[in-house]
Amino acid sequence: MLLSERAGFDLAQRLRSTQGVAIGEAFAFISGLYFRGKLAYALEFANPPEPDLALTASGALVITPNAGLRAVETAVTVEALRRFATVDIAANDPKYRKPLVASAETLAEEIGPECDVVLLGSVASAKYVDVLVHVFGDRLLFPIDFVGRGDMSRGGLLLRCVRSGEELPYVPVKGAVRHGPRPPRLPPIKGILTSFRRKAPRG
Repeated sequence: MLLSERAGFDLAQRLRSTQGVAIGEAFAFISGLYFRGKLAYALEFANPPEPDLALTASGALVITPNAGLRAVETAVTVEALRRFATVDIAANDPKYRKPLVASAETLAEEIGPECDVVLLGSVASAKYVDVLVHVFGDRLLFPIDFVGRGDMSRGGLLLRCVRSGEELPYVPVKGAVRHGPRPPRLPPIKGILTSFRRKAPRG
């Protein structure tokens, strides 16, 4: 839908322009509740030491298939999204791994040794953890409340945190128990996506 030349909705039209759209906004349209929750949560609680640096920006970053880490404000075009689709997100694929390692190392230099990095992606997946732990070590954290939850539950939990203004507790990814029993189902909240729509970055 987003890449169709016939699409007439606002996001698709802006994506086809020379300016493109913010990568966070594009990924939020393509992805489900989990990414929308991650994006809203990161924009709410990220606290970079120097937010004006090129890679760090707002402190909310996404992992791309072939361009490593990029700030959610980074503009992308139709061509960039199509290039993303040509690369397999796998830890052993150099087209994915090399840019991710390079950008993670650059980020580590930008933020300095005292700043932690919170991973909101799947901590059960080697495609993220193996690469990022290698660069950040014990500074790579994740929300302990993620353990046992599926993607939709994680997204709902993050949106609830944005709504309440309460940040989750974190533990180091390295050495952590990342699997566990499923916690109780979150009660539904009408209009939970409203806060996300107000905070979504625009390019």
